[in-house]
Amino acid sequence: MPKNKGKGGKNRKNGKNEGEDDEKRELVLKEEGQEYAQVKQMLRNGWCEAMCIDGTKRLCHIRGKMQKKVWIATGDIVLVGLREYQDDKADVIHKYMADEARSLQKLGQLPAGIVKDDLVCCACHGCLDFDDEDFDGI
Repeated sequence: MPKNKGKGGKNRKNGKNEGEDDEKRELVLKEEGQEYAQVKQMLRNGWCEAMCIDGTKRLCHIRGKMQKKVWIATGDIVLVGLREYQDDKADVIHKYMADEARSLQKLGQLPAGIVKDDLVCCACHGCLDFDDEDFDGI
């Protein structure tokens, strides 16, 4: 029997982009007609709801090149291209990794507090502090 070379089916997709996440990328800054945004909610069929830095909530379409290769989640910082004919819609152009978002914040491109830090814990995430005094009456 002939040996399977692994060129058919889903095998050709596996291992294609291995090792690309660790290397440093060039920092992409916004240009005219683009804006930074934070993803608030993921919707169906490549759409998401994002809050732009200018204070406008927009429906954003994730371009086809990014849909299966770059996974976007709630809270991620993205670069969106604004549409001239529709102000309430935009297109996701680029997703920033956490270290890139911190670099943008240091450069003054992003306002303070928008970048989520994994080490910082606040009461809104469900972390609570209990004192011994709270349990004395039980």
